[in-house]
Amino acid sequence: MASSLIEHKRIKTTHQKAIALQRFIEPMITKAKDATLHNRRQVLKSLKNQDAVKTLFDVIGPSYADRPGGYTRIIKLGSRVNDAAKVSLIEFVDKFNLEADNVVEEPVSEEVESEDN
Repeated sequence: MASSLIEHKRIKTTHQKAIALQRFIEPMITKAKDATLHNRRQVLKSLKNQDAVKTLFDVIGPSYADRPGGYTRIIKLGSRVNDAAKVSLIEFVDKFNLEADNVVEEPVSEEVESEDN
């Protein structure tokens, strides 16, 4: 779920999952502000997605370098109809500075086959 938040910058989920995700992701962003190899490995132990870790350290961490904390916000949306679960939206505070174009992805190598006639 943390990888999805890093990738999409906002996700819609139940309120309890949003609170748990906020407690999980905020220390990761704090570690990403100081981009050392040790911090990258510590975050990689928790987040198994290497692209998400790369985006976290290259895009999100530097954009929050001057902010002392409070990187995410939770907005309550109400209750779902079918099971009455409380639904919330969790997003990065300055998500407009974190454009989707800045998401770092590994380049895909495509092999070009030559036609031999």
